[in-house]
Amino acid sequence: MSNSEKPLFSRHEHALEKTTEICPDCASQLTIKHGKSGSFFGCVTYPNCQYTRAVVEHERVDDKILVGSECPECNQELAVKQGRYGMFIGCTNYPDCSYIVAQDHNELEQQNVSCPQCKKGQLQSKISRFGKTFYSCDHYPKCKFVVNHEPVVGECEKCGFALLLKRQMAAGEKLQCASKSCSHFQPH
Repeated sequence: MSNSEKPLFSRHEHALEKTTEICPDCASQLTIKHGKSGSFFGCVTYPNCQYTRAVVEHERVDDKILVGSECPECNQELAVKQGRYGMFIGCTNYPDCSYIVAQDHNELEQQNVSCPQCKKGQLQSKISRFGKTFYSCDHYPKCKFVVNHEPVVGECEKCGFALLLKRQMAAGEKLQCASKSCSHFQPH
């Protein structure tokens, strides 16, 4: 049999979809179904019975209580918790108290780096939805100035732009002009 005559899909491919598990709600059989979030077990009597459960049970990470720490809002203990974006420190009294310890991004707040575009705002560090740090003007949306590298107070020696960026290069740390039209590198 040549490759072109072989069936595209195996006849036994759907044999795994039948399970011997019983639905705890209606005592019917469970079957593997496929949805936009992946595979799951669902009751064969759907829509009369809407029981579902994950095929792979995700491991639940227990909260680690930080002994001696106190929530400033409700005086309960704080704990290290697992969220959808990773680990964070929050109040154990959730959902009654939704206090979360702010993460220290860097010392940019102590530097008070002024926005070179609007000259009114300060640059502040933020985390994108992809987990990357970026720096933007705190007068957004009026001012849309944003850079991806840590800003440093200084002036470009070539064009005179009022902001430099700290760049980690193979040859060491250098400063780059934050102006998109210049981008001149100078030693740190």
